[in-house]
Formats: sequence, C-alpha cells, structure tokens
Amino acid sequence: MSANKHELIYDWNTLAGGFKPASPITFDDETLRDGLQSPSVFDPSVAAKCEILDCMAGIGIETANLGLPGAGEEHRRAIMALTQHIARNKLPIRPNVACRTVIGDIEPVRAMMDATGLSVLACCFIGSSPIRQYTENWTIDTLLGHVEKSLSYARDHGIPVMFVTEDTTRAHPDHIEALYGLAIDLGAERICICDTCGHATPDGVRNLVSFVKRIVERKGRPVGLDWHGHRDRNLDLANCMAAVESGVTEVHGAALGVGERAGNAPMDLLLANFKLLGWIDRDLARLGDYVRTCAKHLRVPIPHNYPIFGNDAFVTGTGVHAAAVIKALRKGDPWLADRVYSGVPAADFGEQQRVSVGPMSGKSNVVWWLEQHGYDANSEALVERVFAAAKAADHLLSDDELHRATGANKGHTA
Repeated sequence: MSANKHELIYDWNTLAGGFKPASPITFDDETLRDGLQSPSVFDPSVAAKCEILDCMAGIGIETANLGLPGAGEEHRRAIMALTQHIARNKLPIRPNVACRTVIGDIEPVRAMMDATGLSVLACCFIGSSPIRQYTENWTIDTLLGHVEKSLSYARDHGIPVMFVTEDTTRAHPDHIEALYGLAIDLGAERICICDTCGHATPDGVRNLVSFVKRIVERKGRPVGLDWHGHRDRNLDLANCMAAVESGVTEVHGAALGVGERAGNAPMDLLLANFKLLGWIDRDLARLGDYVRTCAKHLRVPIPHNYPIFGNDAFVTGTGVHAAAVIKALRKGDPWLADRVYSGVPAADFGEQQRVSVGPMSGKSNVVWWLEQHGYDANSEALVERVFAAAKAADHLLSDDELHRATGANKGHTA
C-alpha cells in the first residue's frame, strides 16, 4: 500500500511514548487451582489438565499453580502427576502450589521436587485484613507466628517460597509491612499482593504496590513482586495494568477469567492486551487453542461476545462496517482489513475477520459472501434474492441459511 501504516492510526494510547515496563513481565496461570474454585466449572481429569499445561507452554506461560496439596491425598497425587508431566515433557513452565502457612501443606513440596528434579514454588498464603482477623479471632502476632514457623521450615528444607497475603487491598499498612518484612527476612523468593475480594480500583493498586515496593527496597535484596486480582467490580484488567505500571513483575490470571465468585483476571486477555501495548513480545497464534481447550475441559461456555475468542468478536454484518473490511480485502491488504473496523488485529491471535449477512447488511455483504462460497456474484437476481432474505430476517444469517436463500443446495454453486 502507498500509505505508511504508522500514519493510518493515530494512537492516543502511546502519546508521549507510552509506558514500557523496566523489567520483563511474566505470568502465573491459576486456571488449575484458583480457577477450579469457580462454582460453575468441572474439575478435569489429570490427562485433561496435562493437555491444558501443554497449551500453556504453547503461549509462553512461565509458571502455573497446580493445586493445593493440603486438600488431601488425591489432590497431592494429581499435583505430583502434573509435575511429572512438566518434567517428562520438558515444558518450560515452573510449577507452583498453594499452601497455607502450615508445615503440613508445605512438606509435600519437597517430595515433588525430589521426584522430578524441578524447583516447585510453595505459594504460602495467610489472611491479612482486619476484617478477616476479627472474624477468625486472630491477632497480628498470631499471623506472624504462623509465618515464622512455616517459612522457617521451608527455608530449612530448601523449598522456595512465594509469600502471599490474602486480602492485601484491605489490609492495614503496619500489618502488611510486618508480614512481608518477616517473609523477606526468612528468604521468600517472591511476594504476592492479592485483591482477593476484587475490592481495588486502579488508584488503590498504585498506592498499594508503591507501598510494598518500598518495603522490598528497604530490605535490600531482590524479591519478585506479584499481583493476583479478582474481577468482582470488573476492574481486573485495569488493575493488572496499574500493577505493572507501578512495578509488579508477575501477573496472575486464569483462562476465561474463571475463579471464585466473579472470577480472576482472564489470562488470555491479559496476554492479548499486554502484547497490544508492547509490554510483551511473544507469538500468541495459539492463544485460541488455550482458550478453547480450557473451555472444553472446564465445561465453561465462551460467551458469544467475549473479546477475541467469542463467536461474534470478529464478525460484522453491518453494511458500512462490512463494506470497509471488504474494500480492504479487495486491496489485497490483510493488515488493513484486520484494523479498519477492529481495535484488535485478529491475525495476531490466530483468528480472522468475517463478513456475514443480516438485516443491517448492504449488498456488498451479499456479494462478498457469494464470492467466498463459489456462487456467481455477478447474478443480479441471485444477489437480490439473498439480500431480500437478509432484510426479512431478525438476525445474522448462518451459512446454512444463506445457502438456502440462494435457492441452491448447500455447497453447490448457482
């Protein structure tokens, strides 16, 4: 094309250069742990979970939570099998598991490491907010005692730890500092800030992450900083972005946003948005495989209007919009067709733009569909017949309905 592609879109998102993370951003996939706490999902078989892990590897997920060993012997066996699958197939995924700050939860991690030769991160969590402390009759000294005992055990047995404070976004700063400070002193490799109840706003995230960063800086040793957010107020993606802008280096999410109550931040949309922002650089052509595999095994339907991977995401039946896409395609320019009426380039994520026909369509929709399906699009009578059927409909017509509207047998040219 003659026009410079960079001149065709004025990007207000990157005015004045836009934000770029100072450090690489990594992703922790919670689909097989926190995601399974959703009231509406089904717990897949170990074989299905292995398939999901393979899909995670295909999109570059760095670390994945495989479950809660403290939930019982059956859970421990499943987690061991998943860890062995990662080791046997040399998947570039570091396994981690959720552990309460009790020795009984952390102890099995050593066995997993010995059996596989992998470094398995124990994500040791404890409630931190005043409302939780009041409900449980805890004091901050009680919490610190649990942290001291459990993380000392992990340190003494060579088990790497991510220390997680639940409900951090509603916790008192003095308690946050005491808990994280002790965990760092006891050798925690990473610390995780949690918006467990989906309470935070982006401003709250910035305030909290900045506060925790100062704790880490005062301790004077490198500690990874994670963000784990829920979507109760539908602020999950915005909060993840605010967390990265404030210094977080690893973000947690689950496929399709599954999880307890309204769910977690959706891993697939995190990856897509971070790529579109230029924050990560990876091939996401297999992202749809990940989404559809998780949907199949968790038995979660993908909403028709779900961004990128919903059935409607790249379909247009409106005359003006479809005409623009068709004109771009007729120029032989898929880059243009992918962007002229879409803020998300479908091809970047293994998808494609589609033009359909319905009551709001123009004749260009009909002509394009006929051409794509082997009909004589120069037949005015045929175009008028299909166009009339579309105008009489109350929905976008399926391919089967359009074939019938031509008066020919499905798949046969007129």
